[in-house]
Amino acid sequence: MVFDYIEKYAHRTKQILGISYEQLQSLLRCAEKRHQDIKVKQEKQKIRINASGGGRPTKLSISEQVCLCLFYLRQMPTFQVLGMMFGVSKTEANDTFHYWIPILRDILPSSLLEQVSNNESDLLFVQEVLTNFRLLVDSLEQPIYRDSDQKEQQKYFSGKKRQHTLKSLMFGIPEGKDIVEVEVGSPGPTADINLFRKSQEKFDNSQPFAGDKGFQGGKNITTPHKKKPKRELSQQQKDENKALSSNRIFIEHLIRLLKIFRIASQRFRLKLETYEQIILTVCGLVRLRIGSLILPT
Repeated sequence: MVFDYIEKYAHRTKQILGISYEQLQSLLRCAEKRHQDIKVKQEKQKIRINASGGGRPTKLSISEQVCLCLFYLRQMPTFQVLGMMFGVSKTEANDTFHYWIPILRDILPSSLLEQVSNNESDLLFVQEVLTNFRLLVDSLEQPIYRDSDQKEQQKYFSGKKRQHTLKSLMFGIPEGKDIVEVEVGSPGPTADINLFRKSQEKFDNSQPFAGDKGFQGGKNITTPHKKKPKRELSQQQKDENKALSSNRIFIEHLIRLLKIFRIASQRFRLKLETYEQIILTVCGLVRLRIGSLILPT
């Protein structure tokens, strides 16, 4: 069993699940509390004929169920293999995963702005503080299966990747210390600059950004100098491009951490309706992994 292995070799938890053993324990405590709250709410809404406590008992403990969900996000086996590894059927592995994903999504805010979005004064304060930083922005694409419908195929076909994809946009603090905002699940052909302009509405009007050449023409964003036909860049322009590249590398590091979870890097096999929820959950796990998100004890 995967969970028993983790309990025995705690130092390998990050390699297996993507987060450390200590972070797993804090996540388990929050998940179990949220699970109990859901059960209490469901119990109040039920009209009972039989006494509570009946039915077939679950094979897996709550900790094992959460571990199953995290293992799928990190390793992405088939549900049949996942069930074999946790001693349950393919159907139960599938049901368990889809039960816990909304709970983990609720526990793990995908970005700094989402974390403070419920309190308007906190949101305005964070937006103002962020203007002191030049936020890093970059896009990423993930392959999906080709739709049988011709029009749907055209909608998601990315000429750049030569396959059908979904595109996401990530904003990060300098040095990659946190995910500030993320836009998830746009069709692959969507231009980076259009995604950026849409997401820019969530920030202060004076917020500065730094991006690659795909964001040229955007407001308040610094992009590399582009070489004109038959002309060379000046030494100053080359130095500025090098300095910008050195700063922007940290958003690439955040994207790399996201892709450590194979559900966010390999071809997406689940229903597209679940894509946003799952990728935002992974963003929350990345924030937990790098220490920018601290769960309550």
